[in-house]
Amino acid sequence: MAGTPQYIRNLNENLIMDALITQGAMSRADISRQTGLSKPTVSSAVEHLIERNLVKETGRADNAQGRKATLIQFNETAYYVCGVDIGATRIRVALGDLNGQIVAYAAYPPIIRDMHQEQESQESNESSERSVLLLLQGYVNQMLQKNGLEWSNIRCIGFGIPGVVLPGSGKIRRIVEPLTGMESAFSRDALARAFPCNVILDNDVNLAALGEYRSGAAVDSPLFVFFSIGAGTGAGIMVQGQLLHGLGGMTGEVAEMLLENGSRLEDVLSADGLLHLAKQQGLALGLKTSNELKNSNELKESNEVKNPKHSDALPFSAEEVTGDNTDDNIDAAADGMQALTPEMIFEAARSGEVQAMSVIKQYSQMIASALRQISTVLAPELIVLGGGIGGNGDVLLPLLRQIAAEQFPVKPQLICSALGERAVVTGAVQVALQRTLLNLQQGESEE
Repeated sequence: MAGTPQYIRNLNENLIMDALITQGAMSRADISRQTGLSKPTVSSAVEHLIERNLVKETGRADNAQGRKATLIQFNETAYYVCGVDIGATRIRVALGDLNGQIVAYAAYPPIIRDMHQEQESQESNESSERSVLLLLQGYVNQMLQKNGLEWSNIRCIGFGIPGVVLPGSGKIRRIVEPLTGMESAFSRDALARAFPCNVILDNDVNLAALGEYRSGAAVDSPLFVFFSIGAGTGAGIMVQGQLLHGLGGMTGEVAEMLLENGSRLEDVLSADGLLHLAKQQGLALGLKTSNELKNSNELKESNEVKNPKHSDALPFSAEEVTGDNTDDNIDAAADGMQALTPEMIFEAARSGEVQAMSVIKQYSQMIASALRQISTVLAPELIVLGGGIGGNGDVLLPLLRQIAAEQFPVKPQLICSALGERAVVTGAVQVALQRTLLNLQQGESEE
């Protein structure tokens, strides 16, 4: 189709849109000078873009002499895109405009299903898939309704999933707990059937890396790694603004790396791995009532460890209750106590609790071992830590930087995610935006 009138018109309109997105509002004369297109060509293309609702007239220019020129502006609200982070602990949904700005965000409860009971029939499998998709649809519908939008306003949805996405088929494998068993419901084909717009599916850590590159801690970094530690462990690698997917979508699946002692990386660095290490070291958290906390000098008020349910928690070791740290005694000491969580361990470390700091130091050594291998192979300029655990940069980064300075043959800059829990949805919005702009540039019908 190269050289046809339609192709030439699309090319001219794309040049104009690119100029408006980059430079902001301009007059027709400014557009002509910026793009090199003739004034009649610009006028014709702008009129067609106005008809498509992709640009709009907005006020007058401040030219000193003569008649004030009408300004033309890219219409970033002509359509919208969505990003969805299908996480193990939360479902996060974001709404973005055509400039990639997130205009609305919400977090919803996770999808919960009994993973330990196999489905008995194809019919029950299909019913389970429908239930999962209906729940996702409901979350996105809530977002649209709150923002006064219809599905006709949405051009594309990007989904991030904590699993390996096969590049060709869009099928999922190696998904993390507790989502095991729902691979079919989250496949690209299943999502495409459920949502009335374009659908993109990618690994969540890949999308987090893209989010950090576009508007986070790694803006315009030529080579960096996003290293995520949470319910699972993974890495997103970007080179010159492009995500690496590799054979079978397996680039960045650092969960399968082996440490020096033969341990699988995800088994020791995931949330469960951190809790197992803490238990081995005899760390537990005892509960005190709010009144007791007021009279306690064991922690400063600013560093109190919050129980996510009701009570406040103070750290102490199992030895203080049982006299030793055998597993049986640790379990016995934990009777009547709040279950230990990674958040509690980090809060205890921040407060200066000795055993919590000991656990974090050992844990940091294992993180550093993985980062050393990654750095030696890729030599990235930057490594960004993220995820529910990796986001505790105030505790982890000083330890990791010291280890890197002493032990790494390649010493990348180590920083923490700037986007936090919004990293994945930010990247999901970006891939949806890229697809949408490409389709619009190709003249795809806006109906």
